[in-house]
Amino acid sequence: KLTGLLLVSPALLLVAVFFLAPLALTVWMSLHRWPLLGTPEWSGLDNYLAIPGDKTFLGALGYTVLYTVLITPLLYVLGLALAFLVRDNRPGVGLFRTVWFLPYVTGFASAAYLFLWLFDPSVGFVDRVLTDLGLTDEPVQWMNAAGTATAAVIAMVVWKVGGFPMLLLMSGLQSIPQEINEAALVDGAGRWSTLFRVTLPLLRRTTALVLVFSVSGSLLAFEQFFIMTNGGPANETLTIVHWIYNSSFANFQLGYGSALSVVLLLLLMAVNGVQLFLLRERD
Repeated sequence: KLTGLLLVSPALLLVAVFFLAPLALTVWMSLHRWPLLGTPEWSGLDNYLAIPGDKTFLGALGYTVLYTVLITPLLYVLGLALAFLVRDNRPGVGLFRTVWFLPYVTGFASAAYLFLWLFDPSVGFVDRVLTDLGLTDEPVQWMNAAGTATAAVIAMVVWKVGGFPMLLLMSGLQSIPQEINEAALVDGAGRWSTLFRVTLPLLRRTTALVLVFSVSGSLLAFEQFFIMTNGGPANETLTIVHWIYNSSFANFQLGYGSALSVVLLLLLMAVNGVQLFLLRERD
């Protein structure tokens, strides 16, 4: 046991320094009136009691949940479809996997700036294509309305992140013995019936992993909205993390921003706990 403890001690040290210590500091800061410049003052639970009356936070929470509900099934369905395409070793499949996964290694900031340029009404590629196809009469001001701005952000996220669920689900599909699917087809099950009654139940663990990553990433969305929409128009695309950033570093209320961070952490734990419970293995 001592040898095992010594072997994992470097990892435990990293977790303690870069996760547990900042987490404890965040909780401590949330109990203070902590200006960015000035002396902190103990405030107890005042920062937490102010959250229910914060209409901007409630609006950001609602929009973040809406964005999560929209993007999560889209990423899963796309990832599953791509996983079926790249599951088997066929000529050219390696190139296809690489092409779809390559955007994932691109930074969110770089991808956001790329799509901000693509959707620019004056020099962007998207409006020019839509106009040439006759789908629009004039360039669309994508970032001037919450609906079109959200659509542009979702397009960027799907392009950038879609390869990751593909990779996870591909691994899950490859772990399913082919004999099981063949037996189901021999017993008279159609392809759709095999998918919903055999394949997806056997992908339960992989699905849980994909959904945890997708939901957590969506609830923590920041860079794509900060760069592409900056929360506009009129805070209609403001996310929770963006509001935490504004509260801490624009409004100089680090204590209140820390309280919002703790609430977001609890929300993430609750949502992921429910997901894992619903997708748990059953006998």
